[in-house]
Amino acid sequence: MGEDAESPKINHTFLRDYVTEADVISTVEFNQTGDLLATGDKGGRVVIFQRETESKGESEEVGDTGDSGEYNVYSTFQSHEPDFDYLKSLEIEEKINKIRWLPQQNAAHFLLSTNDKTIKLWKVSERDKRPEGYNLKDEEGRLKDISTITSLQVPVLKPTDLMVEVRPRRVFANGHTYHVNSISVNSDGETYLSADDLRINMWHLGITDRSFNIVDIKPANMEDLTEVITAAEFHPQHCHLFVYSSSKGTLRLCDMRASALCDRHTKLFEEPEDPGSRSFFSEIISSVSDVKFSHSGRYLLTRDYLTAKVWDLNMDKGPVETYQVHEYLRSKLCSLYENDCIFDKFECVWNSSDSVIMTGAYNSFFRMFDRETGRGVTLEAWRESSKPRAVLRTRRVYTGGKRRRGDVGVDSLDFTKKILHMAWHPSENIIAIAATNNLYIFQDRVNPETQTQ
Repeated sequence: MGEDAESPKINHTFLRDYVTEADVISTVEFNQTGDLLATGDKGGRVVIFQRETESKGESEEVGDTGDSGEYNVYSTFQSHEPDFDYLKSLEIEEKINKIRWLPQQNAAHFLLSTNDKTIKLWKVSERDKRPEGYNLKDEEGRLKDISTITSLQVPVLKPTDLMVEVRPRRVFANGHTYHVNSISVNSDGETYLSADDLRINMWHLGITDRSFNIVDIKPANMEDLTEVITAAEFHPQHCHLFVYSSSKGTLRLCDMRASALCDRHTKLFEEPEDPGSRSFFSEIISSVSDVKFSHSGRYLLTRDYLTAKVWDLNMDKGPVETYQVHEYLRSKLCSLYENDCIFDKFECVWNSSDSVIMTGAYNSFFRMFDRETGRGVTLEAWRESSKPRAVLRTRRVYTGGKRRRGDVGVDSLDFTKKILHMAWHPSENIIAIAATNNLYIFQDRVNPETQTQ
């Protein structure tokens, strides 16, 4: 997992030469099998990619036996439109904040998508047959004259070109006063939570006109407000447990068996602050931008501005692991505050075995950390390596000492090229990286029996 480890290779990329604000990708999410990958953008669109299965001959031809194909566009649809809140005279952006897949129950797929205010449930299904031979309609769908019908026939299904249909099934509106930052599907398969800056609501997937408020941190006087909710997620196995993070860098684990309104947490996870290192920026950089349960449910992964941390649910006095993502930016916090980059919200993800974590950085860099060795590697999502099956090279930011060829100086980093959103395949070493308006999909072709990643 070090700088000299064998690098993963690019599986596929989806690149555009021009950048408009509406094309910027704002969320990425694999479904439970990893066969589908959904992205949402600031224009309110959702694009679904499907993994194509290669034939054995094609796999042997490229020298990768066992390769399961590439991801190609499966369906594209407009999820949200710009709206206006007439009571508050505020525009509501169409930007997709989060996408979450529901566990598959039948041939169709279901996903939740949300902008700042409204959550929608979508059904994605395929149709490759159409009915023919109606008694009361002709081939063009027009009603026949009943007097001309002399016999009855049984309609039949005939093959037709494959069509992917995406239809809205539910619209969950009017549940949030503030901007929705998180949605999470419960392990019971029937409910999900949505969180905004001050409240967390629980919804039933079949009921759209009401939700149940389970966390409310809004003070009676808004001048007394000291923190906001930044992210929330259900436990992957226990339907009564969920966690939410705050702008103060704390995590609160809540148990709905103890109380219906979880204003009182079951556990508080907080790292003691060193008074000697406190500065003007301390509270800003300690704000948690993302929190994820491990697949086992034992650990929590969080990301603040400079670090990624792993917490053990059985130990709430501090993180068990801390990884420096870009510590070299600590001396640049003043300029990052002036250009608002210090408020960027980076996501973090686990690999399928919870042995590696991944998070984003600037200059199109993203970082992976091996939890067993503690070693990290910096990789770059860049266009010059966007050819299929090109080797993804490692990079290093020069902070002092002997400078190597290819090192990037801190002052040379491009802060407009930021990796904020990413996803990891649920069972394989395949990752999806959103870089502005481009989507990169990388696949590790190393033999899984010999690799440590």
